[in-house]
Amino acid sequence: MAKAVSHEDFSDAALILIGHGTTQNPESSAPVYQHAAELRSRGVFAEVHESFWKQEPQVKGVLNEALGFAHARVRRVFLAPLFISEGYFSENVIPEALGFHRGKMELVRVQQREQRALFYCRPVGTHESMTEVLLARAREVAQRFPFPRAPGLDEITLFIAGHGTEEDPNSRTAIERQAELIRTQNIYAGVHAIFLDEEPRIAMCYQMAQTRNIVMVPFFISDGLHVREDIPVLLGEPERIVQSRLAQGQPTWRNPTEKRGKLVWYSSSVGTHPSIANVILERVREAARWQL
Repeated sequence: MAKAVSHEDFSDAALILIGHGTTQNPESSAPVYQHAAELRSRGVFAEVHESFWKQEPQVKGVLNEALGFAHARVRRVFLAPLFISEGYFSENVIPEALGFHRGKMELVRVQQREQRALFYCRPVGTHESMTEVLLARAREVAQRFPFPRAPGLDEITLFIAGHGTEEDPNSRTAIERQAELIRTQNIYAGVHAIFLDEEPRIAMCYQMAQTRNIVMVPFFISDGLHVREDIPVLLGEPERIVQSRLAQGQPTWRNPTEKRGKLVWYSSSVGTHPSIANVILERVREAARWQL
């Protein structure tokens, strides 16, 4: 049985943030570096490392280095996946590659290795506090770009945009759950989950909204290809304009833009919000209570 340690004391711990990563879009890795830098500056952990599945530094190498060459005082290693859902990569591919699977199916989140306790945390996107992150993104974008004034919340239909995939039903679960939680607060005229690769799809927001004002918040970790290019095009912005703005380093969506009789505000992704560092800490605190 692991020795009980105060959940606020991580001076004996290394934190490894795990992003999906891609070699095709540098924006994909930005949130991992952003939140790692913030947590490193707080001095909470003995070490903080960035890692990725699809680009360097790859998580398997970072974990092996942490186990082999970590500071002598490091007795615990927390691996925190910066993923939205408990989906295929966060719950299957990555933990299996890192040795957190027993057999083919069972995910064992805590284990002892090289005289250190390893904790594979749950993804940040399914934490209950993500509701407040979503609400913050929605408030900020409407207040920052009033036209001619910021609409009241009861004049807005809020859409939470996710990826979705028919290959893994869990991919949409986190998005639908957040829409349900916000809907029960009765602060917006309507709240809906909407998806890139499943129904209802992004472009259907114009039919679904009962108000003139639409706020769309992308429930993604990074402002990568889907957020900066795909969704603006699906919302009706011509692809040539999106690509031109992208080439000039400009936002690919102008807030608000009128489309099909609606005013549409489109925010940055939830995963780049500064408060995600606190969500990561909450996931680590949760994992620290698990027993070997």
